[in-house]
Amino acid sequence: MNRSLKWMFSFACILALLATVTQVEAKVSAEEATKLTDGTLTPLGAEMKGNEEGTIPPWDGGITEIPEGFKEAHYVDPYPDDKILFTITASNVNEYADKLSPGQIALFKRYPNTYKMNVYPTRRSASYPQRIYDWAFKNATTAELKGGGNGFTNSRESIPFPIPKEGIEVVWNHLTRFRNDTVYRVYASIAPSPGGSYTVVTTEEKIFFPYSVKGATAESVNNILIYFLSNVLAPARMAGDLLLVHETLDQVKEPRRAWTYNPGQRRVRRAPNVAYDLPTGTADGQRTADMLDMYNGAPDRYDWSLVGKKEMYIPYNSYKVGDRNVKYKDIIRAGHPNPDLLRYELHRVWQVEAKLKQGTRHIYAQRTFYHDEDTWTIQAADLYDNRGGLWRVSENHLINYYDLPMSATVMEVHLDLQNGRYLALGMTNEGTPWSFKEKFPLDLFTPASLRRLGRR
Repeated sequence: MNRSLKWMFSFACILALLATVTQVEAKVSAEEATKLTDGTLTPLGAEMKGNEEGTIPPWDGGITEIPEGFKEAHYVDPYPDDKILFTITASNVNEYADKLSPGQIALFKRYPNTYKMNVYPTRRSASYPQRIYDWAFKNATTAELKGGGNGFTNSRESIPFPIPKEGIEVVWNHLTRFRNDTVYRVYASIAPSPGGSYTVVTTEEKIFFPYSVKGATAESVNNILIYFLSNVLAPARMAGDLLLVHETLDQVKEPRRAWTYNPGQRRVRRAPNVAYDLPTGTADGQRTADMLDMYNGAPDRYDWSLVGKKEMYIPYNSYKVGDRNVKYKDIIRAGHPNPDLLRYELHRVWQVEAKLKQGTRHIYAQRTFYHDEDTWTIQAADLYDNRGGLWRVSENHLINYYDLPMSATVMEVHLDLQNGRYLALGMTNEGTPWSFKEKFPLDLFTPASLRRLGRR
């Protein structure tokens, strides 16, 4: 072997060794993992203590008892007596700028006369089943990223990285956070005009999360993270449009699989591009495929960096806007949802930045995500165009579904600073709230099933 080949071989070995070291470092030591059980961190990796000012309290287990007045699928507010502490408006926003995102500040400038944030006492309400805590602890010392961060191994049932070291690990915690193993709901998507007029798009969803099933592992789910089936019920011009998605875990190895059924054509078609920045039909151009649930899909087009933690006012305990007695006409306003129905609290968030890789394309050149430390949910996001301008601002309004328990959305909002429109989706006020009792057979999530459903 000549000197040049020897050098190339040695260099390749060094790279392989470094890749191996990087992968091993994704998991933490047994000693560090004890922070999840000794009172330093919560079972899912948040700081157990409150802040020095006392404006963020310690985590005490979250909601562990079902509040009085709860009826199935009617989630009463467990904090009905909480009062507004103060209101942030365009006139005083600079006083609170250190605890707001650039996107939130931009909303005050875009809508100075109507946008505001009512800030309530912080309630660390997040809670989950014990098995989710138990497996998060075990995953901490075993879970590893796959090459390039496009998946993970040696993890089961719960978030893989409760003590994250990299931004991509925080993102995987969001993607795999517990939302039961099945979800059924009928929800509304509304994209009002700048003047506030709108049409309600009603969609039925059936979702199966195989990774959340008891006993499931990253290896046993056959590279499928989510099975997703949606059926548009209204308006009439869109009714009967069906979408089936197999959300793969490693989407570089095996891209997301999707099929559509259009009642006009009466045909099932493979839809290979229902991913990344493809516009979605029920959103009137106001979101891309990977904006659903704040972020979803393959992370391979971005370089991810973990900026760190900060205190931030984010939507939380949004029982008021999710109340069954509140109608869509009460929520929807020109420019942004009715701020009097929204609740913001001060929480610690993980800040993660995604920058578009050289040689790849996406309409968002940069995205900044703010993950709630107690749930790993992306609660806010700032989305930048390819000129570096702030384009869209996203917020996720969640509650604790305390009969499980788990935390998940009651309304997801994507606001466009450029065209003055927004998309609000996931509202079930006038539909069927999240139901967790259905057990869907796997053959429901097949193209053949899609064909049968379309012809009924």
